[in-house]
Amino acid sequence: MKKILLVLLAIIVAAIIGGCIYLNTLMPIITGYAAKNLASAVFISGREPADVEALDLNFSFIKYNKNTVDYEAKTVTSRFLWAKSTAVFREGYGVTLLRGKKVDELKAEKFPLAPAEAIPERLEKADPAIIERLEPIAKAYVDDQSYGGVPFALVVLHDGKIAAERYREGLGPDTKFLSWSMSKSFTQALTGIMAGDRIVNINAPMNLPQWMNDGRKAITLNNLLRMQAGLEWNENYGNRSDVNLMLHREKDMGLYATLKPLSDEPGTKWLYSSGSINIVMRYLRAQFPTDEEFQQYMRDRLFTPLGISEYYFEPDLSGMPVGSSYLYLTARDYARFGQMYLQDGCVPIENGLLRVLPKGWVEYTTTPTEGSEGRYGSGFWINSSLRLPDVPADTFSCQGHDGQEILIIPSKNMVVVILGFTHMGGERFPIFNALLSDLVAALE
Repeated sequence: MKKILLVLLAIIVAAIIGGCIYLNTLMPIITGYAAKNLASAVFISGREPADVEALDLNFSFIKYNKNTVDYEAKTVTSRFLWAKSTAVFREGYGVTLLRGKKVDELKAEKFPLAPAEAIPERLEKADPAIIERLEPIAKAYVDDQSYGGVPFALVVLHDGKIAAERYREGLGPDTKFLSWSMSKSFTQALTGIMAGDRIVNINAPMNLPQWMNDGRKAITLNNLLRMQAGLEWNENYGNRSDVNLMLHREKDMGLYATLKPLSDEPGTKWLYSSGSINIVMRYLRAQFPTDEEFQQYMRDRLFTPLGISEYYFEPDLSGMPVGSSYLYLTARDYARFGQMYLQDGCVPIENGLLRVLPKGWVEYTTTPTEGSEGRYGSGFWINSSLRLPDVPADTFSCQGHDGQEILIIPSKNMVVVILGFTHMGGERFPIFNALLSDLVAALE
């Protein structure tokens, strides 16, 4: 009997120790997610902490964090059991998680560019008859939540003009919203611009030093943008996955993804990976001698032509913008981006159109990637598989995992921006399908 009790005791102790070790590996994710997202929501989006905690952070272990907002220092510290994480807001940069740096040390790093001059609003209102047909749908979606989900904003452009615009109470046209994975499409656009300027070649091996001695040396920007790099990756958001460790533990997110081993021959298997896009961003930055020159190029060649003067493309501790996840723009800014793709990579200027993306880039963007079952092109999702069954098949979109969408519908000359919060995953698509089909029907 003594031996049995000792064995049972040993098993219990081992289980407790094993559980604590596993929980300890989750701590950077649990506390880091809360600190980072609460800080960005408060200091960039201007939301109240209680609202963010009740909505955005009210799930899994995340809801058990004790969060402290310091408005003077512009930091958020989140504590769970024995662990804590601190996130710091810096003007120009946005919010970054502290990992091995002190607050003052990080704040000493100043954003390399002066604030840009404000750009006058270019979006006009659509014909009143069109607005009259679409606004009731926008109101039903945002105000009444009659379609489901928790909507933050809805903006609809038709013929490049605002046909519907609605915001959750407390939010508005000046609010900057988190992109989550919609930022992947912006990184794809930046890649296209640099390809058009002959700075990068998307079909050439990237010659990264970490890849030169194995099969990874064949990986191209095209492979990464199409999610066919062949690198080992786990994109499961609900556990201690690669994507969670990258976003909440790593100082250099692109480097972390770069060091992943090869699991498949490049170009042969489709596997969605946030790490791939952070490798792309890191590679794009490496084409410039300094952060200042890279940031200036990104501003001058992407954001300014779109009419966007203020944005936050938040960096990791290495100073690299997190191309996979952390862009903050207004709903109208996201709509402007979608309109550029609707107009074959061009934006309106006083005397016509200015080409921003190289000719043929939008066609490349919407060409289905082999292995994606008709769901993915290059940096954008596509609807050729009719994932949204009642929405035109030529629709393509930027998607964020918490319910963010920029949908471009060429056959209807329409751009729809949906911003909100939901943990429903794929279950949100029936909501968006119903909303979009009603908007399209109202136009017709």
